[in-house]
Amino acid sequence: MLAAESNASATFASVTSPSVFHAGAAPPRRRAFIAAGATLAAGAALGILGLRPARAAVLPDGSRFTGAARAHIEGGMLIVTTSCLPDHGSPYFRDTRFESYRYEDIQGRRPRFRQSPGVIEQRGMVFRIPLNPQTGGAPQRTPMGPMGVAFNGVPFFNQYAGGGAPLSHEVDSFDQYNGHPSPDGMYHYHVEPYALTKRFGRDAMLGFLLDGHPVYGPMENGCMVTNAGLDECHGHAHATRDYPDGVYHYHTTEEAPYIAGAGFRGQFQRRFRGALNSAGLEIAYVEPVVCSTPRA
Repeated sequence: MLAAESNASATFASVTSPSVFHAGAAPPRRRAFIAAGATLAAGAALGILGLRPARAAVLPDGSRFTGAARAHIEGGMLIVTTSCLPDHGSPYFRDTRFESYRYEDIQGRRPRFRQSPGVIEQRGMVFRIPLNPQTGGAPQRTPMGPMGVAFNGVPFFNQYAGGGAPLSHEVDSFDQYNGHPSPDGMYHYHVEPYALTKRFGRDAMLGFLLDGHPVYGPMENGCMVTNAGLDECHGHAHATRDYPDGVYHYHTTEEAPYIAGAGFRGQFQRRFRGALNSAGLEIAYVEPVVCSTPRA
C-alpha cells in the first residue's frame, strides 16, 4: 500500500470542512486481481437519460445505516455521519476488536495474506449524498479516497491503489472481510464487502456512491453479474426491490473495476479548491459530497 493513497484521502477530506467467504465463490485475490488495470468491458447505457430520479421515500430515516454510521434527511440530501470504523473484527485492530485472519475457500485452501503496517483508526466523516440522483452526460472521475459509503459506515474506495497503481498491488493486504486501512488509518473497501454480503445477501443493496446512486452486490436475479452486463461506469438501470420505479445502480463484481468504472454516472458539480497533497499536486473534490471532522 502506498502513502499516496493516504495523502489523497486525507487531503480530499480536509479541503471540505470469522470468515465470511461465500460457498461456491473463489477468493477474488486468486482470480481477478491480476486483471486490474485491464480494459473495462463497456455495455450499452440502458436508457439512463430517460430514467426517473430515485425517490427519497426509499430511505425515509436512514435506518439502513448501522454500526459506526448514522443518517438523516436534510434539504434533499442524505447526510451520513460515520467514524469509518467497521462493525466487524479485523487483524488491523489493536484492541478487543482484533480478529486474526481466518479465511478459507471451498477447497480448504488458505489464500496468501500479507498484513500491511496500517492500524485502523477512527476517522470522523460526513457524507452528503443526493436523494434524487440525476444521470446522463459524460462520466465524472471518481476521487482517490472515499467515493461512497457502505451501510455499516465504511467508505468505498475506487479500483486503484495509492498513486493510481493497479489494485493487485494491495489485494494480499485485504483482511477476511475484504477491507484494509490506508496508511492514515481509514478502513475501507475497494471490492465486495464480505461482511455485508454475508449479512444481507450478495444481491442486496450495500450503500451509496457520492453521486447518489446505490451499490448492489455481485448477484442479480440468481446470477453473477459480470462487466459484460454493465456500462462503462460499472452499472445499469432497471427496477430493483428497493426502487420499484427503476434506478441506475452500481454492482460489485469479481473483475476490475470491482465497484465503479470510468467514473460516476450521476451528475454533480466538481470544484477545485487549490489544496495540495504532499507531492504538491492539486486535489479535486466534489461538492456536495463529503467533509471531515477532526480525527478522534
